[in-house]
Formats: sequence, structure tokens, C-alpha cells
Amino acid sequence: MLASVRSATLHGIDGQLVRVEVHVSNGLPAYTIVGLPDAAGRESKDRVRAAMISSQVEWPLRRITVNLAPGGVRKSGAGLELAVALGLMLASDDLEQSVLDGVGVLGELGLDGQVRPVAGALALVDALARSGVTSVVVPSANAHEASLIPGIKIRCAHSLAGVKAALSGAEDWPEVDAPPPEPPSLEEAHGCFDLSEVRGMATARSALRCAAAGAHHLLMAGPPGAGKTMLARRLPTIMAPLDPDEALEVTRIQSATGVIPARRLATKRPFRAPHHSASTPALIGGGSGRPHPGEVTLASSGALFLDELGEFAPQALDALRQPLEERVVRISRQACSLEFPANFTLIACTNPCPCGRDPFHCTCSDVAREKYRRRLSAPLLDRFDLRLALRAPKEIEKPGASSAEERERVISAVARQNARYAGLPWRRNAHLPAGALARYAGLSAEAHGVWLNAVKSGSLTGRGAAAIQRTARTLADLDDRSEITADDVLQASDLRQDVP
Repeated sequence: MLASVRSATLHGIDGQLVRVEVHVSNGLPAYTIVGLPDAAGRESKDRVRAAMISSQVEWPLRRITVNLAPGGVRKSGAGLELAVALGLMLASDDLEQSVLDGVGVLGELGLDGQVRPVAGALALVDALARSGVTSVVVPSANAHEASLIPGIKIRCAHSLAGVKAALSGAEDWPEVDAPPPEPPSLEEAHGCFDLSEVRGMATARSALRCAAAGAHHLLMAGPPGAGKTMLARRLPTIMAPLDPDEALEVTRIQSATGVIPARRLATKRPFRAPHHSASTPALIGGGSGRPHPGEVTLASSGALFLDELGEFAPQALDALRQPLEERVVRISRQACSLEFPANFTLIACTNPCPCGRDPFHCTCSDVAREKYRRRLSAPLLDRFDLRLALRAPKEIEKPGASSAEERERVISAVARQNARYAGLPWRRNAHLPAGALARYAGLSAEAHGVWLNAVKSGSLTGRGAAAIQRTARTLADLDDRSEITADDVLQASDLRQDVP
């Protein structure tokens, strides 16, 4: 007999509908799975067989053919195993054919018959919902995550035997487990980090505040002990909370990549800090087999912190140039082409030379310094709206405002941007394309004259000139002003320094 069960697989960070077709016929016992499964899918036979035997379900000693349709789309992971097992029960008349009408099935099987969670349940349930199913059977560990998709009835699956009993009417579906505890507060999430611990450094604090409010990329260069890493680590404490659309996107990415078990919409912006030994696929995405999202996607709607920027591989850094500009990553392979979000704020720190000392105490040769500088290409540096050359403090100054106070200013500035760009394809000032600057920047006549003088100096590229306008727009938003003043343009120019 033939049975068909609706399920889904991950395609990048999106769900791809899969129809699991199971055919059981007379002939020598055999098991064949077709439809471009990966290694995990090809190994599913032994897991499904052991799970059915452990659940007191008879394994059909006949010829079994499993087709994962559509046949031209690669299937990844073991999340189709529960659908395969239920399809075998339908084809063997252990269940009525109608029990899975309008029902989607997700889940990996253990050898003892337990149903294990799958990665990307949020995207998979969303794909099934768009296909017209009314309820979805999901592993109990994914139930809260799956319930984020509206209009779908979620059925918890603890074990294969329990799913069979519930489908046959012998038992009720188990209740969803108690919701997880509330996420930690901002102070708990970021430990003891607080911007009030940064003494003095008014220009650096202003740059950090501007980066948090307008999503501007920030580069800090200076000797060890200048406070670069200390400042960068405190960026998450002043960032505005996620809006609903951003929270949903962050949750989808986390769910698809398995970074955290997403059981509710994300509540805080991601902050990723990969080691400088990270490869290009680790940063950008891709890799062998099914392309996976990289750090730029995991940091989307948040911040990507690259400490010791000069120690990263030059080819990995240059691969960041397109995501920094377009805020998406396009990965093309012979079998597929994927687009991952990369809407992140880059915070980078670097030393001026291999020894890291100031120019008066540097022990590096001219050749070593020049080789070190060449690791950071001019096109990459030009994509940083904010660039600071820091120096180690010479005296202890009074502490500045706390993270809570700075965060309120950032939230107010972000609200002004959201109101200004409502209904438009960009949200933050750093996202504003050069062609729309004249319409949305709001420069006063005096500010425009100051900006023209900076452009005529010849020290700015076209991208740099646009960056000054975008930064000035953020500075005006932080001060709750609709018009950009000449002081805003001058301060924006001061925040785009020549770094060593």
C-alpha cells in the first residue's frame, strides 16, 4: 500500500515542504530511500526500525520504498524519521489512512522510540502552516517554539508509541510542558559590565552610543590597554530591545542553527565574538555539504565583535565587504543558491602594529608595520562609518553615565528612526542608501555647507561623505532634534578618524 505524510526540511534558515511517500509491497524484504537525502537521511532505516521494534510496532518484512518529494531538492537532517515511521504504519494498516489528513509531522527518533527535537522547528512549522495543514506533531522539546506560529494546533510527541496511541484514539495527546523560566534581566545577561566603569573617553563613549543607536560599524585602533575591548564588551548593555520583526528573525536564525533552544521569541540582541582563527565560511557562511549560516548571520539584528582584527585572515576580512554594504549574504552552489540575512553592526578592534605599542615605543620594523597594515584593505576600512584612534588614558577621570542611562537615549533615537522610516525598506540610519540621504538626512543650510567643505578637502571617498551624513543624522536623533546642525556634521567628521 501507499501512504503519504507531510513534513518539512531546512533549506538555509527557511523551511522546505517535503511529502514523505511510503510504499510497502510484496517481495524480498528491502528498504530503499530516494529523493536526495543526506547521510543522516540514508541512515534513518536503522533508527526507524529500532524505534518501531522498541515501541512494540511490527516492522513490515516486505519491500519498502520511501520517496522524499520533491525529488530535486536535497533533504538534510533526521527530522523526517517520525514521518517515515508513521508512513510505514499507514501503509501497513496499523493506522487509519485518514488520521494524518491535514497534519504535519516533525521529529527525529531514538533507538528506544523517543522523539527527539529537531533544529529549525520554527521555520519548519511555518512552512507546513503555509502549505495548509491545521495541526503539527512536533517533539515535546520543540512545542513552545512551534507554538509561536499562529493558527496551528501543536501536538506534543514524547515517543513513537505515544503518537500511535494518540492517533488511534487510545490515549489523549499529552499536554505541553510548563513554559521555560523568564529570560535573565539585562544586568544578569551581561554580567557586571556597565558603561559607568569606563572613565573619561568621551569621544569613544559617543562613538559607541552612535553605533548602538544607528547601527553604524565601528573600528577602534590603539595600543593594548587603551580600552578597546572594554568598550566593545559593553555595547550590548546600551542597545535597544528587539522589535517584533527583529525578534522573529533572530529566533528563526537561532532555531535553524541550533545556537540556543528557542522556546520563545528572542528578547535580546545577539552579540557574537568569534576567535581570529575563524575561517571564511565560519564568518560568512557556506561550508561543505549543505551551506550553513556564518557568524554574520548569527549576529544579524545585533553586533559582531572582531577583536584583534589584524590577526584575521585577509581573505576572510575582505569577504566581509559585501555583507557590510548590502546586509545580506548570497551563497551559490551547484545544487542551490541561498540568501542569509546579515543585518549586523560590526565592532572591531586592532593594534597599530604587531607589537601594539605607541609610535614612540614601537619595536617593529618598517617592513613589519607595513605588512601588518596591508592585512586591512582600504575598501574594508572605508566601510566603517566610525573610526577611532585610541590612546591609553594618562589619568583616572570621573565615571560617565551608566549603561541604563545611555540605553534610554539609544531607545529614544531608535524610536525616531522607526517613525521616520516607517513603511520603507530600511530601518536605521546606517541602512540609509546614498540616493535617499538628501531626502531623509535633514541637513540645515549651515550643516550642508560644513559637509561640502569636508567633501572638497579631498580626504573623503563618496562612501565616506555619505557616512558622515548618516552619522550626523544619528547624532541629531540622540539629541532629539529633527534637523542636523553644523556641530553634528563636525562631530561626525571627528568620529571618522584616520586609524594607524
